[in-house]
Amino acid sequence: MNALVIASRESQLAMWQAEHIQSRLCSLYPEKTVTILGMTTQGDQILDKTLSKIGGKGLFVKELEQALLDGRADLAVHSLKDVPMQLPEGFILAAITERENPCDAFVSNRYQQLSQLPDQAVVGTSSLRREAQIRAKFPHLVVKPLRGNVQTRLRKLDEGEYDAIILAASGLIRLGLQDRIQTILSPQESLPAAGQGALAIEIAAHRQDLLALLEPLNHEQSHACVLAERAVSRKLGGSCQVPLAAYAQLQSDHNILLQARVASIDGTVVLSAHKQGALADAEALGLSVADDLIKQGALPLIEQVLATNQ
Repeated sequence: MNALVIASRESQLAMWQAEHIQSRLCSLYPEKTVTILGMTTQGDQILDKTLSKIGGKGLFVKELEQALLDGRADLAVHSLKDVPMQLPEGFILAAITERENPCDAFVSNRYQQLSQLPDQAVVGTSSLRREAQIRAKFPHLVVKPLRGNVQTRLRKLDEGEYDAIILAASGLIRLGLQDRIQTILSPQESLPAAGQGALAIEIAAHRQDLLALLEPLNHEQSHACVLAERAVSRKLGGSCQVPLAAYAQLQSDHNILLQARVASIDGTVVLSAHKQGALADAEALGLSVADDLIKQGALPLIEQVLATNQ
């Protein structure tokens, strides 16, 4: 393997992520040639509908997975929050890199925080999770869909279509656009999505030869935190069609605090659960928190949300 090919979406943020992994691999293995195969996915092409209406975030990874299967690429780099909770058979996540800021960011040209927005102000977001949490705390605001890459969303804000928009802080930071952030929303204000801020490296399962090569890119603490978060979402059938949040924070070198929420889209019902546990037991912790939400009625609530979205 003197050459490695990274499959990536072609948006500016996705290419930044792929180039970041390319740079790290070149530093680790200077004898190897590492190139990027840019691709346009179905999720990038359909911009006039919300993700929850067109099949979910898996639309951002299918073409990249096909490139792994047919040998055009060796690995694919994804924003982990775009990776379905159940990978298709034949694929594995080989590494999770150290996480960037996992929180949501409030972006506006006129206001500094959500609480300053006046009655009927328009907030843009692509996420049912964000929408439900905004509606729960600020029912006087109007939440409207917002699709497109980061630059497109900022342009729509600048053109006056929205009074404010909510984006992942990690994407803005990685693109050097942190000056657009008015406020980083705390987990209490907007609990992040499972895996938000982390990058995932996916390979075809039969490429066991790549595991040792990619292992130095894996960040143990970040990997454990997102493992707990994704366990919650997986057990509850979480996807972009469900307003579900899960966020694990390190409490010490060996312990994490996991918080999770499930809500109705209108924000009138919000179920919450949290637990602390050992880093080594991250997945079990996630399943336990999911069980707590199930006891509160999460599954009927999720069924109701899914029926509304159909």
